[in-house]
Amino acid sequence: MTLAASVVRDDTAQAPHATFDRLNPVDGSVATTMPAATVADANAAADAAAGAFAAWSVLGPNARRALLMKAATSLEARAPQFVDAMMGEIGATEGWARFNLALAAGMIREAAALTTQISGEVIPSDKPGCIAMALREPVGVVLGIAPWNAPIILGVRAIAVPLACGNTVVLKASEQCPRTHSLIVEAFVEAGLPDGAVGIVTNAPADAAGIVGALIDHPAVRRINFTGSTAVGKIIAVRAAQQLKPCLLELGGKAPLIVLDDADLDEAVKAAAFGAFMNSGQICMSTERIIVVDAVADDFVVRFKAKVATMAVGDPREGKAPLGAVVDRKTVDHVAGLIDDAVAAGATLVIGGASDGVLMPAHVVDRVTPAMALFRDESFGPVVGITRAQDEAEAIVLANDTEYGLSAAVFTRDTARGLRVARQIKSGICHVNGATVHDEAQMPFGGTKASGYGRFGGKAGIDSFTELRWITIETQPGHYPI
Repeated sequence: MTLAASVVRDDTAQAPHATFDRLNPVDGSVATTMPAATVADANAAADAAAGAFAAWSVLGPNARRALLMKAATSLEARAPQFVDAMMGEIGATEGWARFNLALAAGMIREAAALTTQISGEVIPSDKPGCIAMALREPVGVVLGIAPWNAPIILGVRAIAVPLACGNTVVLKASEQCPRTHSLIVEAFVEAGLPDGAVGIVTNAPADAAGIVGALIDHPAVRRINFTGSTAVGKIIAVRAAQQLKPCLLELGGKAPLIVLDDADLDEAVKAAAFGAFMNSGQICMSTERIIVVDAVADDFVVRFKAKVATMAVGDPREGKAPLGAVVDRKTVDHVAGLIDDAVAAGATLVIGGASDGVLMPAHVVDRVTPAMALFRDESFGPVVGITRAQDEAEAIVLANDTEYGLSAAVFTRDTARGLRVARQIKSGICHVNGATVHDEAQMPFGGTKASGYGRFGGKAGIDSFTELRWITIETQPGHYPI
């Protein structure tokens, strides 16, 4: 089944597909040309998923497991295509593409392992002879909307656990990486899933709102999972609420990394550099704010500057630098604006440099205050601000002084102290002596506040993508008051 076949059109078989081009952000050449779906195409994809639901939902757990395991292998076999697609569509480095692929394959295998973990329970009933059960059952068609920044990981995350739970899935691909997302669906189809069990819709950017709205409104779609910006997440949540359809939203972030006075500074520097600049800072968990206690701040900044100075930026196709391109010129301008605003207000540029198109070097800005936009606004690019705190208590206050609440980290040699601080940070995820960027397939992944709600991963994913039902069996004659 090809991508074109996965988006069914309502016109004649001879009519050509409209297409759209995704340009390479580095050189402006055409990276991919993909089908530009219409609203009718989107509805047809949802119809196909609805048609496949009856058979897929009753397939035994070990049969679903076997097909998912084949899908993981099929995904890995497409490594060269994934690398080419990610380099061309989003300017990713080969290392980032292969990291995406490895974690995504693990996510599919973890989902396969969950098929026999979708369990219920027998609950004691006060009614004599009544056997009461709580059962988890698939919900129907799940709409997954995945972004471009970690496209294989997040595309697979939108598909794998919903399928493991017996649902069918429509993936609404990102306009910025449509070929990358289509390769995921091709891997699942090649594994032998029934026709319609997983499909994809690719669309031109101008058509995105209409396509997404139609898919949310489609009566067969019973769950929506979206990963992306908080602004768009709010729009999707409102549209879904009008249909009384639950959402799982993983949105923006402004992750803090706290460095306490007893921290191992070398470890903190390594984690902060990785967290801030992996994929040029274009990760929802990226370290956007480093909050350092005054007692060690000067020492930390010296060490951190030295580390970041080794992290060159270069054309990802050449494979000679750890940092590749950002996704577009808009990102460069946004990050540059945040830096200029902070410096004008009294912050200090520790390290940085001029951008060459979308090749933007790593930037570190010291003495950032809560009054600056760099402290508040998600940058989603290669910049991190350093804010100095008087002590542990102020560091916690600063960490929580944000609308977001996805990931966080704290560094200290006292693990009990680290746990105590972690418990006070208002985020869905917090790591003691680890980077803010950390994902594993079996973990409950998600945020609080403006970072969204609901959890992907492991048994939390089962909760998100099944319906909990109460069923009773009466074993004795009934006695009723009327």
